[in-house]
Amino acid sequence: MTAGATVVRMGERIPLPIPFGWFRVADSEALARGEVRAERYAGRELVLFRDESGAARVMDAYCPHLGAHLGHGGTVVGETIRCPFHGWRFDGEGRCVEIAYAKRIPARAHTQVYPVCERNGLVFFWYHPRGEPPRWEIPDVPELRSEDWLPPHTVQYRVRSHAQEMAENVVDPAHFQVVHGTPYVPEMDVSIEGHIFRGYQELTFTTPQGEKKGRVDIENHGGSFGVTRFQGIVDTLLVIAGAPVDDELHETTIRFSVRAAGGEEKTARSLGRAFIDEVTRQYTQDIPIWENKRFVEKPVLCDGDGPIGTIRRYYAQFYA
Repeated sequence: MTAGATVVRMGERIPLPIPFGWFRVADSEALARGEVRAERYAGRELVLFRDESGAARVMDAYCPHLGAHLGHGGTVVGETIRCPFHGWRFDGEGRCVEIAYAKRIPARAHTQVYPVCERNGLVFFWYHPRGEPPRWEIPDVPELRSEDWLPPHTVQYRVRSHAQEMAENVVDPAHFQVVHGTPYVPEMDVSIEGHIFRGYQELTFTTPQGEKKGRVDIENHGGSFGVTRFQGIVDTLLVIAGAPVDDELHETTIRFSVRAAGGEEKTARSLGRAFIDEVTRQYTQDIPIWENKRFVEKPVLCDGDGPIGTIRRYYAQFYA
């Protein structure tokens, strides 16, 4: 950065609110029973823990007593979390159920909890700025449980951008040529059904043996969870889970899996690795654009642009 340069905050470039929805907070296999973590998502300080019965819990991090952070020194006791400061214990509903040195528990001794969903090897919590309950469920992705598919490969990015801005790339065919140097990408057919966004696109892959036809099917559930299925050179699955850290930072976790049925695991793994490398190459090329562009409310579009308006209408329903 040059001397005297002005840093423009992301919230000033992209004045869009944090959407509501299911946000990934951890990988299931990485959260052990009895483990406690301090996390920050949706601009809130949170404590994540797995109780001794195996249930994952997410609640506001600060103890309502004197403000200790439950994620720093808090311990799991049965189905409760114990505050590291004075030992107050809170159950999975956020209620204080024990104060060892008190004769009675104050009526207001509780903390906010968030609905949790654990599916597809991921832990999600539901965020709504007004505390409204979940409006949809995270769908099951059967490929992740199939022996025909290789174990997932996970990558994660934190970008100074907003989920809606990043999602617009999916329906923007022109940028694939300009930014990524790919052949012409046809416009995507899209549709909206309530909280579900679907996209379909026919693709042509260039291989040493010539061109091979393929397709991509996209299905998003809310503005923070999506499943993308590529068919062509090798069947590839992308499970994409987003989470706003705060007004300045967005986290995206992508789990890749490749179909390897019929004893072709070695070939599938090699082709899948090349495909994953290409997807991540394109993603990292987009990051400096995302981190420096601004949101244009009324863009000047031409007839070669994709359905930018459709993806914006889709995201608008997730702003409270």
